[in-house]
Amino acid sequence: MGKVGIVMGSDSDLSIMKAAMETLDKFGIEYDVTVISAHRMPDIFFEYAKTAENKYDVLIAGAGGAAHLPGMAAAVTPIPVIGVPIHTKSLGGVDSLYSIVQMPAGIPVATVAINGAKNAAILAAKIISVREPEIRQKIKDFAESLKDEVLAKKTKIEEVGYVKYLEEMN
Repeated sequence: MGKVGIVMGSDSDLSIMKAAMETLDKFGIEYDVTVISAHRMPDIFFEYAKTAENKYDVLIAGAGGAAHLPGMAAAVTPIPVIGVPIHTKSLGGVDSLYSIVQMPAGIPVATVAINGAKNAAILAAKIISVREPEIRQKIKDFAESLKDEVLAKKTKIEEVGYVKYLEEMN
């Protein structure tokens, strides 16, 4: 069974990154979670990244601000790295997004939306599903559940009208 390493640069990222853990739980995918600052503890970071291929199939790395953690992980490990840019107070997470998405040729990092930890976990599950058909079926079931949710909303808004629908949302 596939396994994911989830690493973040600060414990303040945990409230965002928990969506990745919750999503992986739904798919039944194992993961480890840790906090490692690539800037404040580079020796520990490099050891983590160098040994990641022996433990994980995919890394999900969340980082804010300078957000070097995902890119540096991708530079060190041969396994896929998915970067989650974390929203920042100063620049709204655009700084994080640019730091992660603008990698040089040869060092790719799959990058999701700002605070997109749930999508990072879904992408990790899709990567693992390449060789694990039971995970692929769970992804298909998940997609069908999304469709069912939207169809239920469609039916409701058509039945009660938009005014009542909005009132019930608030």
